[in-house]
Amino acid sequence: MGGVALLARELGFRVTGSDASVYPPMSTQLRAAGIDLMEGYLPEHLQQRPDCVVVGNAMTRGNPAVEYMLNTGLPYTSGPQWLAEHLLRDKWVLAVSGTHGKTTTSSLLAWILEYAGMAPGFLIGGVPANFGLSARCGGSDFFVVEADEYDTAFFDKRSKFVHYRPRTLTINNLEFDHADIFDDLAAIRRQFHHLVRCVPGEGLIVHRHGVPAIDQTLAMGCWTPTTSFGIGLECGASWRAELVTPDGSRFRLHRSGKKPLADEEPIDVSWNHYGRHNVENALTAMAAARHVGVTPDVAARALAEFGGVKRRLELLGTVRNVAVYDDFAHHPTAIATTLQGLRARAGGGRLIALVEPRSNTMRIGEHREQLVAATVDADRVYWFQPPGMDWSLDAVVAQSPVPAVLAGDIDELVSQVAAQACAGDQVVIMSNGNFGGIHQKLLAQLESSESS
Repeated sequence: MGGVALLARELGFRVTGSDASVYPPMSTQLRAAGIDLMEGYLPEHLQQRPDCVVVGNAMTRGNPAVEYMLNTGLPYTSGPQWLAEHLLRDKWVLAVSGTHGKTTTSSLLAWILEYAGMAPGFLIGGVPANFGLSARCGGSDFFVVEADEYDTAFFDKRSKFVHYRPRTLTINNLEFDHADIFDDLAAIRRQFHHLVRCVPGEGLIVHRHGVPAIDQTLAMGCWTPTTSFGIGLECGASWRAELVTPDGSRFRLHRSGKKPLADEEPIDVSWNHYGRHNVENALTAMAAARHVGVTPDVAARALAEFGGVKRRLELLGTVRNVAVYDDFAHHPTAIATTLQGLRARAGGGRLIALVEPRSNTMRIGEHREQLVAATVDADRVYWFQPPGMDWSLDAVVAQSPVPAVLAGDIDELVSQVAAQACAGDQVVIMSNGNFGGIHQKLLAQLESSESS
């Protein structure tokens, strides 16, 4: 929604917004763009009658602002619908979908197109370092959008991505998530099939090779050419990565298809990112960029200059030779792959994870069994029990494959971690929320103990 607001402002609309507990980096982007940001959902925020209210999917019936909007007959729409009608209608849309990696892959794809001189527009659920903002209209016909399967609004229960009508679609992966709105994986596959139905026959679908849920979705009906990606020379995908270094910071791209032999020569990629999941994200972005004319050698050079995304394994600082990272980590698989990537780069120090299971699906306990194994690559885990969570993390801690601690107070947790951390350790803070400001609190505590 913040990104949609930025796009509306860039198109010349006067934009105001209501939200609760907005924090950086989005809050700073909105204020820098001259968007009036009001705390809470008060009816008086709408009493200077707007021409249109764009309603986010966090809004429900019973919300005071929603009830006022309905009772007074204010015109309203959803964010995805507004985007489709005002910006995407005449664009070549490149939509990045999947359970994990959407933000990083969208950022990679937008940067590759930018590096190639194509000036894309984009809407991304994070802030790519190469751009410094999460959305822009762009200066060309190309638009990259992070395509989420979550529902659109209280009055439109379709997945957001069906509004985007992509010509190029990527499906990074497909697992069960969003248990608050989907009953099972089959329900999610159905929504992805609705998305597949929107891709034209002259478009392209890029998908991860060998994922049964994706294969089952495409088997429901697909009228568009497809290409696949994967890691390993024998994986059977059209776009394959051969890991030159175990951590994925260097890999060799191999491609197969109907291109001339010279176009299929392996291409070496060296970049400042790591983990198998990020190599897969890079393959996805390279294949999608090829569909709009960016050759893999140009894409490889762009990857070398990719600066990452805020809150996606973002290095916040190094104090006392302890590296502190911030990672979004909304799902057990995301936790596991992030820790695998850090483990591959670990030196002599330990890998310490601080995890807040904050997503709606984790809060209701849907992934509790997967959480136990998700941290196997860490040396030590601190689990934080968020207030109002529907279940206790006691069993996760008791069954943990690595030493684990359960915490209920953030300040006490910070003190424990700061006292335990040693030179060479990597500490990764994993939450899809603000985590009570723990990031800066930990850095400050480390700095304080260093000076003393």
